[in-house]
Amino acid sequence: MELLQLFVTASIPVLKVLLITALGSYLALDRVDILGEVTRKNVNTVVFYVFNPALVGSNLARTITYQSMAKLWFMPVNILITFIIGSVLGWILIQLTRPPAHLRGLVLGCCAAGNLGNLLLIIVPAVCKEKGSPFGAPDVCHTYAMAYASLSMAIGAVYLWSYVYNIVRISSTRGIQDSNQSAEKSFTSDQASCTEPLLSSKECVTVGENQDQYALPYTAVPEEAAKATTSSKLKKHIVMVFKKINLKAIFAPSTTGAVVGFAIGVIPQIRNLLIGDGAPLRVIQDTAYLLGNGAIPALTLIIGGNLLKGLRGSGIQKSLVVGIIVVRYVALPLIGILVIKGALKFGLVHYDPLYLFVLLLQFSLPPAMNIGTMTQLFGAGENECSVIMLWTYAFASLSLTFWSAAFMWLVTRL
Repeated sequence: MELLQLFVTASIPVLKVLLITALGSYLALDRVDILGEVTRKNVNTVVFYVFNPALVGSNLARTITYQSMAKLWFMPVNILITFIIGSVLGWILIQLTRPPAHLRGLVLGCCAAGNLGNLLLIIVPAVCKEKGSPFGAPDVCHTYAMAYASLSMAIGAVYLWSYVYNIVRISSTRGIQDSNQSAEKSFTSDQASCTEPLLSSKECVTVGENQDQYALPYTAVPEEAAKATTSSKLKKHIVMVFKKINLKAIFAPSTTGAVVGFAIGVIPQIRNLLIGDGAPLRVIQDTAYLLGNGAIPALTLIIGGNLLKGLRGSGIQKSLVVGIIVVRYVALPLIGILVIKGALKFGLVHYDPLYLFVLLLQFSLPPAMNIGTMTQLFGAGENECSVIMLWTYAFASLSLTFWSAAFMWLVTRL
């Protein structure tokens, strides 16, 4: 297949995303105010609690079986690798650019977490329907593409809310603590300059000489008691960690939908009741599938509306934005090619061009939009996040087209 035809095939889905995103940005303008901030939050709530779980659950239930699960085990590992490598590259970027403390979690999150759900759900099935697609019959390709993208969305949500959420939380709280400490230091230094010492130097000497008279008697702590105190402290730390982890966010509705979809697909008795033309309860599956179809256009419109905030965002280091773009669109895709080639060579992945294409594409996606939600939640770096999202998604139109064409060419020759 000619490279030019692959490039055209890859560009059509990205253009569709751009058109719907532009429409979302237009509807979010103040003079139009159809998709204002309150409306976006309400629509996002419906998507989060209704459309996403229906989309993920219905697509996984139709395609996942016990046999296919054995083949798809590498996808969670692949996504974990993207998070680890992205975090390392993000840490290097932080060392080079030295951003403020409250932005370090945002930088790490943008480098580590890609948009593993929304964009894959749009791009991969759309590629299947194009004339020059190398993935076989469009209907079969579309069915499996939706399953792979849904699984990616569910796994990505778990990693995002368990890892990136806590990084952003720790970074934002540290930034607030540092600002409070600096304010306290300046306040105490001002006070010290306006006061005189209560004791003279002679009195200080006498107190120092007699300090042994006021010392408490030393009591040795038994070794068993010391061990008990250590174990109790360890238990307290473990309890504190579990309290701080947002389990509700980790088990988001899309993750719950994935669990239900897996259960339906893997258990034959439930599958025979719900899946197939002759299934007695197929109306439930059809209803969930119908609801899920509303997720993709609604999500894309919301992305367009949220990106508009980047135009009004505050100033941010240009080197920081450029660094995130280089990490996500240059370094990670090149490393991803090596990872997938190595996994294929050692037999960790079976040869399926569509599956390999999805695994490779997971390394070249823009940052997850939910990072913006996290910055809103903690009130640190919200404006900076809007600017980062605006520029990374603007460059994604070129990057995704290039890497999609390159990956399609690559998987046909592996």
